[in-house]
Amino acid sequence: MITVALSPFAIIRPHGFDDFMARIDEVMAQARAQGADLVVLPEYTSMALAGAYCDVPDVAAELEAVVSRADQLIAAYRTLARAHGLMLLAGTVPMRGADGRTRNRAPLIDGQGRIGFQDKSVMTRFESERWGIVPGQPPCVFETAWGRLGISICYDSEFPALTRAQVLAGAEIILIPACTDTQHGFNRVRLSARARALENQCFTAVAPTTGIAPWSATLDENRGHACAFGPVDRGFADDGVIGSGAPDDPALLLVPLDRARLATLRNDPAVRNRDDWPDHHPPARIVSLA
Repeated sequence: MITVALSPFAIIRPHGFDDFMARIDEVMAQARAQGADLVVLPEYTSMALAGAYCDVPDVAAELEAVVSRADQLIAAYRTLARAHGLMLLAGTVPMRGADGRTRNRAPLIDGQGRIGFQDKSVMTRFESERWGIVPGQPPCVFETAWGRLGISICYDSEFPALTRAQVLAGAEIILIPACTDTQHGFNRVRLSARARALENQCFTAVAPTTGIAPWSATLDENRGHACAFGPVDRGFADDGVIGSGAPDDPALLLVPLDRARLATLRNDPAVRNRDDWPDHHPPARIVSLA
């Protein structure tokens, strides 16, 4: 059993780096007090930091403000994970590589400060057209004290093959940090997360950004709510919903994910969604009714 704290982090303008990290510290303290093992922050939580350094909304300036402080952010996240003794998925941090190109990276940090990264694979139009962010390394799976975890960053969750690769590598839980500025965008992620849990007989958990921030060109509007899903099969809820927060509510949502129950279901399910995927997909035939 692992208890996951999903944080629909409210985007509030920070006064500086320390003020921003103090809010993360507060989220982690609340999660620990409520018995969480793992805290999930949303995609681009780190972009709120740009508000401390950019006087007016500016897409390029905001990105540079955070990219230039990426190493400082990662070090601070690791310090907090060690201080609270919690595993932390620190949302995502845009990071510039040795090739000079920027990638959207999700750092997963355990309670001892050990760290691994999942890069985003598929860029939204905003990321590619406005920021020039490029795809990173393919999906990976993290070995943890609670089994194998996968991370699917926001838009990536809408592409079944990415999650499928993680499940085939042993992932039982897929964490989905998200940042969506419309209800359409959030529902694409929410419905995708629900579908990925159904078709792979696994757990999925979504943490989105929330709040209105007119001072930011990047995070000006944020819609969504925390939610978690499991298999739609015996031993689980009829609709697969494990937990769901209120719309646009920044309160933590704690969800217990029972790996033993998942193993029992996978061993003897009503249907074998996870195992019955075709090995290949032949091209569709065209049948004329004329």
